[in-house]
Amino acid sequence: MTPNTLRSPSQDTALPMATIPSAVRFEHHEEPFGIGEGRPRLSWQVATGIRDWVQTAYELQLGPDEASLTSYGRTETREQLLQPWPAPPLESRQRAAVRVRVWGNGDDMPSEWSPVAYVEAGLLTASDWQAAMIRPAWVEASAANEPAARLSRTFEVAGPVASARLYASAHGVYVAHINGRRVGRDILAPGWTSYHHRLRYQSYDVTEYLRQGTNVIGLEFADGWWRGNLGFQEKRNTYGSRTAVIAQLEMTDAGGAVSVIGSDASWLAGRGPVLSADLYDGETFDARLRNRGWAETGTETGAGTDTLQPAVVVGGFDPAVLAAPDGPPVRATDELPVRTVLGTPSGKTILDFGQNLVGRVRFKVNGAAGTEVVLRHAEVLEHGELGVRPLRVAKQTDRYFLRGGGEERWEPEFTIHGFRYVEVSGWPGELDPEAFTAVVIHSELVRTGAFECSDPMLNQLHSNVVWGMRGNFVDVPTDCPQRNERLGWTGDFQIFAATASFLYRIPGFTTSWLKDLAAEQGTDGPPPLVVPEVVAEKPPFPDRPVMAAWGDAAVLVPWVLYQRTGDLEFLRRQLPGMMAWLEAAAQAAGPELRFEQGFQFGDWLDPAAPPDSPGDARTPWQLVAQAYLAYSASVAGAAAGLLGRDTESERLRRLSARSRLVFRERYLDDDGRLRPSTQTAYAVALRFGLLEPAEHPAAAARLAETVEADGYRIATGFVGTPLVCDALSDDGHATAAYRLLLQTECPSWLYPVTMGATTIWERWDSMLPDGSINEGEMTSFNHYALGAVADWMHRSVAGLAPAEPGYRKLLVRPLPGGGLHWAEARHETPYGEAAVRWDLAGQEFSLAVTVPAGCTAEVYLPDGVSTGVEVGSGTHSFSCAVPEAATAGSREPVFQP
Repeated sequence: MTPNTLRSPSQDTALPMATIPSAVRFEHHEEPFGIGEGRPRLSWQVATGIRDWVQTAYELQLGPDEASLTSYGRTETREQLLQPWPAPPLESRQRAAVRVRVWGNGDDMPSEWSPVAYVEAGLLTASDWQAAMIRPAWVEASAANEPAARLSRTFEVAGPVASARLYASAHGVYVAHINGRRVGRDILAPGWTSYHHRLRYQSYDVTEYLRQGTNVIGLEFADGWWRGNLGFQEKRNTYGSRTAVIAQLEMTDAGGAVSVIGSDASWLAGRGPVLSADLYDGETFDARLRNRGWAETGTETGAGTDTLQPAVVVGGFDPAVLAAPDGPPVRATDELPVRTVLGTPSGKTILDFGQNLVGRVRFKVNGAAGTEVVLRHAEVLEHGELGVRPLRVAKQTDRYFLRGGGEERWEPEFTIHGFRYVEVSGWPGELDPEAFTAVVIHSELVRTGAFECSDPMLNQLHSNVVWGMRGNFVDVPTDCPQRNERLGWTGDFQIFAATASFLYRIPGFTTSWLKDLAAEQGTDGPPPLVVPEVVAEKPPFPDRPVMAAWGDAAVLVPWVLYQRTGDLEFLRRQLPGMMAWLEAAAQAAGPELRFEQGFQFGDWLDPAAPPDSPGDARTPWQLVAQAYLAYSASVAGAAAGLLGRDTESERLRRLSARSRLVFRERYLDDDGRLRPSTQTAYAVALRFGLLEPAEHPAAAARLAETVEADGYRIATGFVGTPLVCDALSDDGHATAAYRLLLQTECPSWLYPVTMGATTIWERWDSMLPDGSINEGEMTSFNHYALGAVADWMHRSVAGLAPAEPGYRKLLVRPLPGGGLHWAEARHETPYGEAAVRWDLAGQEFSLAVTVPAGCTAEVYLPDGVSTGVEVGSGTHSFSCAVPEAATAGSREPVFQP
């Protein structure tokens, strides 16, 4: 065994460079424009060539612009995340410039100033709104998909405009135009929230859109989540039966005078070429009715239904419900070309884009007027034909009627689809695959995490996890992006939150979702199964049920976000909901705190469950509920303690202890065996703190025996899957964990990879080995929950994890095995990029660790004898010899994604 070595700093540290803070960030906003906070907290990262650098003080300067900055003095602290706003609070519309400089333990002088960052408040009070919610006056059936409506207003601009802002929202989904130009890049705005509690509005800088003289503002809007098909219960008009918009354009001239154009009864109404638009069914567009002048001249310039009329109704609307966004908007983030054009056995033409994705198709076409081109979307092929049965009643079909007379380009505006394959019919002439582009659409989250290793199948699995998250993070964390569902299931996000927070920067996105969870939950009782809540009005869920693992999202999602960001506000805002959930769960358990009767999802989608009964798991739901009550009460108790709520903390800890005792009495034999001895039972007992430390080795050994008895195949559903690899590897059974991870026979994580999957499936066998789709009605091929194993890949296979909230301290504990020759992970922590890379040659193990400025890392080597070594910021290298077991199980990388 070679000694562990930490190379000298001269081997690892680059030439010294200046200490420079990055641009200041405001709260968790990616674009701090039109924000809803008057006192946004401030954060920054630091780049420095000084090894082991830790901030000791900072100075902030704020002002109306870069030339007029005021210092707010030196603050002695090492904290550089979420620091308090030092100035008077921002008022509505107020813009501020901010920069920071820092001092550190190795600095004699302050750093250079950071780049100036700008923040601008939106409309912070209801009284700021001088506009009304308006809609066309015509009669609509609303029992079917309605055409998109248009509202337009002409106005004059007398002189140069120094600045202009448009604030807008809708009942439905909308896009704004000024003088014929589409405003911004947002898609499906205002997004989906619990509309009766919170309706987001968007803020746009439209200064460059305006001109002297006559101007036109127009808004086009469609059903969206407001009144379109929504949920699996085949209902419409969830929030209302009429769509509408509200818009306020504010223009400031060079002298500071402000003029306002607000939506009111003077606007004109009309219809255009969008004959119908629905998130599930798709969009129908008749280009013969296209009138490019509707938002350019404000007058009718074409034939058909586009006539603008003075027929607008002002609806009753309370602007107090309007809220600024917390997270990023939905936007187009990528484009993919056609990979292959396929012919089906029935003679259909299908485009294969090579990747299951969420978005829509843009195309260019030339043909006779009135020609109908139809695009039908699906995730998979079944025996060579488009596999549409998993869509249930969702049509996912776009229709385009050609205008004629030259090349035409089109992309739907008011719908998105989950697909890899597109069936094309009605195409005029020879089909050119270069005429089609798949536009990838999701919330524009910043990518923060990456993983790669020497095994191509694991790399493809990780890619599937990433693409599954991209497709399902469309304003809310949905469960599937293709069928008639696409709902924010609480259990799915609870399971996946840790993985998501590594891969992308999700605090702003999650802030919005948690606000809706709190609003829907109210002051008592369990949270809804889906957020926003849309399935509790009729069977199968007539009453909001207590549902372990799903309701526990009220506790565990904010806890994960706190751990990954260090932001106590996640806990402070959600603590009332945590306590309300746990009280409801305890009441459901009864006076003896024993779950007995009723129905819960339990270990949902255990692979042993029949296709038509996905809750029929080997592990009883009562065990799952008992374990979650003990664990979540413990977590909530810790959260209350961090917030100084000692009385609540003690009460929650007692509840946890009582539930833990019931679990042990009911499910743990005297010899330490669990009843039943399933993978999920042992995983929750080991990971949720339900066993004594001395009991862990025997329980982990029995879990390993159970995994072996199951043929190293997955035998867990939603609950056990995120926990089982950790439960094995934490107590010395990494080899079993790797064998489980690397299994390719069904059920396993890699079986879908062998079947060509490019996203995570809902079921372990969503597609059967013969190419048939699972007969279960609930079969999605893009469902991120079971991809939660990626969190173990990040933390254990690569070895990069947080040891303290916000990654102030890293835990680097790589776990070589499974025949891997190398693995690496990178993560943009709140302090900067952390990275781990290990290589294994024979039994010689080498490790490189990058620690961001302001952080430390505790490093453990896999030689079986090393204790943790703490290092500061910079790049560090280690080496050791590892036991032969870590090199076993190598296989040739035959997989080609």
